[in-house]
Amino acid sequence: ADLLLLSSSEPHGLCYIETAELDGETNMKVRQAIPVTSELRDISRLAKFDGEVVCEPPNNKLDRFSGTLYWKESKFPLSNQNMLLRGCVLRNTEWCFGLVVFAGPDTKLMQNSGRTKFKRTSIDRLMNTLVLWIFGFLVCMGVILAIGNAIWEHEVGTRFQAYLPWDEAVDSAFFSGFLSFWSYIIILNTVVPISLYVSVEVIRLGHSYFINWDKKMFCAKKRTPAEARTTTLSEELGQVEYVFSDKTGTLTQNVMAFSKCSVSGRSYGDVLDVLGHKAELGERPEPVDFSSNPLADKQFVFWDSSLLQAVKTGDPHAHEFFRLLSLCHTVMSEEKTEGELYYKAQSPDEGALVTAARNFGFVFRARTPQTITVHEMGTAVTYQLLAILDFNNVRKRMSVIVRNPEGRIRLYCKGADTILLDRLHPSPQELLSTTTDHLNEYAGEGLRTLVLAYKDLDEEYYGGWAQRRLQASLAQDSREDRLASVYEEVESDMVLLGATAIEDKLQQGVPETIALLTLANIKIWVLTGDKQETAVNIGYSCKMLTDDMAEVFIVTGHTVLEVREELRKAREKMLDSPHAVGNGFTCPEKRSSAKLPSVLEAVAGEYALVINGHSLAHALEADMELEFLETACACRAVICCRVTPLQKAQVVELVKKHKKAVTLAIGDGANDVS
Repeated sequence: ADLLLLSSSEPHGLCYIETAELDGETNMKVRQAIPVTSELRDISRLAKFDGEVVCEPPNNKLDRFSGTLYWKESKFPLSNQNMLLRGCVLRNTEWCFGLVVFAGPDTKLMQNSGRTKFKRTSIDRLMNTLVLWIFGFLVCMGVILAIGNAIWEHEVGTRFQAYLPWDEAVDSAFFSGFLSFWSYIIILNTVVPISLYVSVEVIRLGHSYFINWDKKMFCAKKRTPAEARTTTLSEELGQVEYVFSDKTGTLTQNVMAFSKCSVSGRSYGDVLDVLGHKAELGERPEPVDFSSNPLADKQFVFWDSSLLQAVKTGDPHAHEFFRLLSLCHTVMSEEKTEGELYYKAQSPDEGALVTAARNFGFVFRARTPQTITVHEMGTAVTYQLLAILDFNNVRKRMSVIVRNPEGRIRLYCKGADTILLDRLHPSPQELLSTTTDHLNEYAGEGLRTLVLAYKDLDEEYYGGWAQRRLQASLAQDSREDRLASVYEEVESDMVLLGATAIEDKLQQGVPETIALLTLANIKIWVLTGDKQETAVNIGYSCKMLTDDMAEVFIVTGHTVLEVREELRKAREKMLDSPHAVGNGFTCPEKRSSAKLPSVLEAVAGEYALVINGHSLAHALEADMELEFLETACACRAVICCRVTPLQKAQVVELVKKHKKAVTLAIGDGANDVS
C-alpha cells in the first residue's frame, strides 16, 4: 500500500528509505511526517486519530502527490515528501506508522506496471513474414492441385471407377477437389518450416551463453561478467542503427569533485606559475592543506590555496559563498563517531558542494524540519529553516529561505545559468559579464556549472509570501502550477554571488567504444541536461566530435522561425559541401584504402549537430519535426543539451516512428525515464 507517514522512531517524524525498486536510484532518501502528526508515537494516540485525507485520484506519477489532511479543524498540505510508496525499503528507521492512502491496484507501483508490451525482434518479424508467405504458397499449391484433381475427376476419373471404386461414391467433381485440397495440404505441410523457430531459439540460447562467458565483457573491478537477460539480445544489438545515451553517469562516472569556482568576479581553482600562467598538471604543487580544520574531509582535493586564504582573512563574499553551499541543499548528515561526518546526498552534485563548504570552514552538521546547524569557522550557528523551494527538471534550480540568529531573513538559490541569470537584479554588469565568462570557461573544460545567488527579504514581505504559499499548497486543483507561480515571485531580483564548477570524469574506454560504433556506421545521439559548452567539451573528449569533421552545427534559436532558419542553413551547407561524406544528401566519395594507425584516427570527419533544449522544443513541433529529423539524421553525431526527460522520450520516439530503425536508449537515472 501507499502510506501517508504519520510518525516514526526518528526525531521529528523523519524516515529513511531506498527507492531502487521504484526509480532505480540507490541513494538513500528521507521522508518526513507533517509536524502535527509526528507526535502520534504510540497506539493509544493513534487510536484517537480521526483525520480525513482528501487527495488526487490514483495515478502513475512516482514523484508527485498532492493532498490535504483535515484534522483538529485545520487543513494541512500533503506532498510526496510525506508519502511512503509501495516498493520502497525502510532503512535506519526502527518503525513508522502510516495511514493507507492507496492500496492494491491503486498504488503508484501497480499503476506503473500495466500490461507489458511484447516486443518482437527484427528477426522474429522477418521469420513471421516468411512463414506467412510460405503458408500462402502452400495454400496456393493445394488450390492449384485440387482444381487439377477436380478437372481430372470430371474428365477422366470416372473411367477408372470400374476397377478402382470409391468406398463411398463421390459423384461431385467439386467435392472430390475439396477432399483433394486437404489431402495435398497434409502431404505438403512439411514446406512450412516450423522447426525454424526451434533452431533459432537454440542458436539464441547459445549466443546468450557466449555473451556471459566473454572475458572481454568481464568487469574486473566489480568481478561481474556480462549477463544476457533476454535470448534475443545479441541479434537485436547487431541491428541497432541509432544509440541514444545520457551523459552523466553513462558516459561519465557520476563521481563529482568540486574543481573550480567564481566568487564575486574572481575565479579560483587554477594554479599559476611565477609568470602568471596556468601550471601544467605535472608542475602543480601539493594540494591545499586543510589540516587546520578538524572536520575536513580527507578525500577532498583542491589546488588553489588563495581561496582558503580568502576565507581565513574573512572575505565576506567568500564566506557568503560557502554559507550558501552549506545551507541550500537536501543532504542528510550522520556522525558515526566524534568528528567523522558522513553526508547522504540525493545527487552527487549536492554531496560535492556540501563537502567543499565543509573543507573551507562551513561545516553542515545537522538538520531538523525547522532548523539547519552549520559550524562556521569553528562556531556553531543554527538557522531557522523557513521554506525549501524544491529542485525539479522544469525549474532547474533550488532555493531555501532561512532566518539567521540575528533575525535577518535571506533566500539562497542555486541553479542552471540559463535559468538563474534571467532572475538576477540588474546588478553591476561587470560582475555579471565576468561570471558569465568564467561559466563559459568552465563549461569549455567539460565541467558541470551552477550559479549561486541570494536575496534579502523583510519580515512583512515574507509573511505575505508565506501565506500565499500556504494557500497554493492547500489548493485541490493545479497545486503545482500555483506553487510554481509563488516560487517564481520570490525567486526574482536576486544578487549574483558566484558560480561553481564540478568535474565528472569520463568512464574508462568511452572514446574507443564510440569510435568503434562510428566505424560500424551507428549514429550516436547524446541527450543531456547539462549546458551546451559542457556537453560539447565532453563530446570532444569522448571523440564523438572530432577536429576533422566538416562542420559542427549549433542550433540555439529561441523562436520557431529562428530554429527553422538554422536547420535550413545547416542542410544547405551539407548540400553545397563537396566533402559531405555519407551525410544522406550527397553521394559518398571513395575513401582512401590506406590503413590508419588506430581506430580513433579512422573515424571519418563529417557533420555534427548541437541543439539546446529550448530550440529542441520548437524543433519537435509537428510542423517542424521532419525538418529536424532530416537534418539530424544526416549528421554523424547529435548532442541535445538542457533537455527534459519528456524531450528525451520524444526524440527517441521521433526516430523510431519515421526511420523504422532499431534504436538503443541508455540511461542510469530517474531523469532518463519519461
